Amino acid sequence: MAKRKPLHPRAGAAGAKAPQQRPRRRPGRPPAGPESDRAGGPLWLYGIHAVLAARANPARRLHRLLATAETARRHAAALESEPAAPRPEIVAREDIERALPEGAVHQGLAALASPLPDRDLDEVVARHRAPEIAGQPGGRTIVVVLDQVTDPQNAGAVLRSAAAFGAAAVIVPGHHAPPESGALAKAASGALEHIPYVAVGNLARTLERLKRAGFWVLGLAGEAEQTLAEADPGGPIALVLGAEGAGLRRLTRETCDLLARLPTAGPIASLNVSNAAAVALYEVLGRRS
Repeated sequence: MAKRKPLHPRAGAAGAKAPQQRPRRRPGRPPAGPESDRAGGPLWLYGIHAVLAARANPARRLHRLLATAETARRHAAALESEPAAPRPEIVAREDIERALPEGAVHQGLAALASPLPDRDLDEVVARHRAPEIAGQPGGRTIVVVLDQVTDPQNAGAVLRSAAAFGAAAVIVPGHHAPPESGALAKAASGALEHIPYVAVGNLARTLERLKRAGFWVLGLAGEAEQTLAEADPGGPIALVLGAEGAGLRRLTRETCDLLARLPTAGPIASLNVSNAAAVALYEVLGRRS
């Protein structure tokens, strides 16, 4: 057993003699009625998996749904499955592109949505202590903590892996971390609707709080002496990963109970943070399931 350190719509143009066309609303314009509870207001989600997952999430409020005719036809069953959700507006591909950031890969589907309600660390701790988890033979809770991972592609990919392997949450600092966005949701491929993405004010204090709740705080560091398999203390773990290149910050590193590395070899000794998260989650959750 490892020894714990002390707690320290564009308008349609009608030809001169052509039948009058009904103008489309400009998709880049937010709806006139609903407003988000957050200062940022509604955001555009895009991509098949991200939008369909948001549409099926009762906690997510959608205001508009834009789809090309081909995408609406191909995914008709999913787009008609929630009667309370807005029905798709059939628009041209360029109408969707005009509403989104340049280069966004929308796959013919986008939704204007309110941000998800803020998730609290108390939810994570309460779930960890829930009888249905604590009473399972070999059951354990894993949360992923990202230390200044600022790229939404990386954070979204970590969310996807965390959801795939059954982690309880992804925790990020309130600053120096990507906020909820279309890019984050697209990279997460629907996982943002399934796993809590928890922003906290102070990461070191959050790690100490997780310790008091019974978690081992285990940081991934390439220079650690033990591999993750050797250092895994069992039980609930807060798995901490740093930004690519910079790694864990000094205070984060000092707050960890244990440091471990992935047993990489060959000419490339390090992994992208999202790949490292997937391998580590398989080690502590997937292999033992």
